[in-house]
Amino acid sequence: MTDSLLVDRTDAVVTLTLNRPEAMNSFTVELKEALRDTLAALESDRSCRAIVLTGAGGAFCGGQDLREHAALLQAGSTDLNTVQVHYNPIAQRLANMPKPVIAAVHGMAAGAGASLALLADFRIGGPATKFLMAFANVGLAGDSGISWSLPRIVGHAKAVELLLLAKPVKAEEAARIGMLTELLDDDAKVLPAAQELAARLAAGPTVAYGAIKRELSIATAGTLSDALAAEAQAQAICGATADHQAAVSAFLNKQKPEYQGR
Repeated sequence: MTDSLLVDRTDAVVTLTLNRPEAMNSFTVELKEALRDTLAALESDRSCRAIVLTGAGGAFCGGQDLREHAALLQAGSTDLNTVQVHYNPIAQRLANMPKPVIAAVHGMAAGAGASLALLADFRIGGPATKFLMAFANVGLAGDSGISWSLPRIVGHAKAVELLLLAKPVKAEEAARIGMLTELLDDDAKVLPAAQELAARLAAGPTVAYGAIKRELSIATAGTLSDALAAEAQAQAICGATADHQAAVSAFLNKQKPEYQGR
């Protein structure tokens, strides 16, 4: 494991901290590989029932480390295979994670950092939070799922504006257009609030949460028939879980259910 990604476990919540504060937690190959591989491991880790993604210091993530990128360009490398090798797998893992993902977005989330934050199920920010679709500023197209997530959150026309003009979106505007799920009045509260939400979700019916996420993904891209088929499959799975049985029993006995995530 690398020091550029910190992994902290508190009960069923795993907090992943991008840990390059001296460089706004920008992505080097080392950090990308660590995040990609850790997310892959957490996907099948039944002891992890919710994930918090955050950054160390004053920023969430500045996107690609341009110093490392410039060195590769100077060495004659123009093939951006990092998108296929690193960013795409990270984006897929975040979007399809069968458990809740909460992004604690304090400070700047730029480029791929913004892309990955927008793939989280919940995004909590504070007064210093900013999003910047920085790709066009360095002559690149969007990546890390931004062309998929951004228009679904803000609409097609607004996504075109944010990607082509590449102007920062401050916290209040981000909350207004849906880029933030919750805006707090103090940046110091962002990570604790994200972890509190993660703990609440981790104590819930996480199999059902994962099924709901999958339903929504299929329905967004498919037809009504696709959605109905996905719902039927999901209910067959969830209906057979111990969590569903516990919830029904608790309801009948006027008790609060205790979920096990199975």
